[in-house]
Amino acid sequence: MMKVEVKKVDATRRELKFEIPKDRVSQRMEEVYGEILKVAKIRGFRPGKAPRHLVEQEHGKIAQEKMMERLIPEVYQEAIKKESLSPIDFPDIHDVQLKDGTLFFTASLDIQPEFMVKDYKGIKVQRKSAQVSEEEINKTLDFFKTAQGKEKEAKIDDEFAKGLGYPSLEELKTSFKRQMELEKDRQNRADIENQVIDFLIKNTKLVVPKTTIERHLQRLVDNAKQRLERQNMKPEEMEKRLEEFTKNMRPNAERDVKAYFILEKIAQQEQMKFEEGENVFQKVIGFLLKEAQWEEAKEDGKK
Repeated sequence: MMKVEVKKVDATRRELKFEIPKDRVSQRMEEVYGEILKVAKIRGFRPGKAPRHLVEQEHGKIAQEKMMERLIPEVYQEAIKKESLSPIDFPDIHDVQLKDGTLFFTASLDIQPEFMVKDYKGIKVQRKSAQVSEEEINKTLDFFKTAQGKEKEAKIDDEFAKGLGYPSLEELKTSFKRQMELEKDRQNRADIENQVIDFLIKNTKLVVPKTTIERHLQRLVDNAKQRLERQNMKPEEMEKRLEEFTKNMRPNAERDVKAYFILEKIAQQEQMKFEEGENVFQKVIGFLLKEAQWEEAKEDGKK
């Protein structure tokens, strides 16, 4: 009978030590040798006709590897089902030994953290205005003039607008205003989502697996590295920038992972159904915003 010893490393880390008996190992080895015997090519024999002992001599190592490839995932799945564990990702399999016909190995894995999310309906959110003032438009025009390399003395008038492809300054301002309002609207949406996430993280007791944070951080670093490579940056400069990026992004990575687990838990608690490929984050955030208490944000300088 298979023996499994479960060790609790921390709140979300488990270590499973396996001992698989000879009879089960032998059963899988017989299956593997049965397949190899049918196609094995041994000098002096037609394929499939070589004696068993010669096949074992020639293909013993491969047979053993194939047996483990089948048996280890099989008994691992049985163990996590029996122990009611919910792994987050694939396990780290190590310390594999075949000793006197008995198979020993250890599986280290992270499990879903156990927690509940409370008070997620009625979260107070403030949405800033997306209106753009005349002053903001003029500042943008000044910045645009400088960026275009125009002279400082150049006037921002109809002639200036025509040089940019607009019939008048008024048309140019209208276009800028529309673009700026769209950008403000996008920023406001992101700000509201962050308000919701900040509330949930602050009010939820949750310990997330360190390895999950590290994997997410590594993905962020890899993406940053690809962007820097496209800039043809020198290796030493890139290494310095990535080291700084990694340090600065660690808190963000932890926040992202916590947000993921919390939103996924809310989806479970609300028994949400998802279509294949549907964005869990956007659907749960959309639900929370419908349930939120909306307030108009105070403008700067106003009470």
